[in-house]
Amino acid sequence: MAEEKKIVKVAIVGLGRVGSVFLRRLSEKEGSGLKIVACAEKRADAQGMEIAKNKGIPVYTDTKEIVAIGEDVDVIFDLTGNAEARKNLRGELARSGNQHTVIAPEVIAYLLWDLMGETEALPQAHDRKGY
Repeated sequence: MAEEKKIVKVAIVGLGRVGSVFLRRLSEKEGSGLKIVACAEKRADAQGMEIAKNKGIPVYTDTKEIVAIGEDVDVIFDLTGNAEARKNLRGELARSGNQHTVIAPEVIAYLLWDLMGETEALPQAHDRKGY
């Protein structure tokens, strides 16, 4: 009996310069073990909003809505470049009691980008401050 392939469900927070390019490329990988279940962005004019809408991906304005999805999100990519936003997201996740979902900062997105063999560079919009 063949084992069922694991689908990794991700959310992307921040759809500006970095997030929009990452969303576009990641959405092209959907169906190969990956599903984008949600995005969060406060600015209605952010570059990635159109991509998310065209792909039918729900976009929220508050990360609390992403956290409320619970364990149906495996990885949250925080691509805001905002240390305070990341701190708030970690706090929201901790308060929810969710011990399944992990938050991946920009440095992980850059690593994945390189591992996917991308020739186009992911924008360097934020300082690589790590976690």
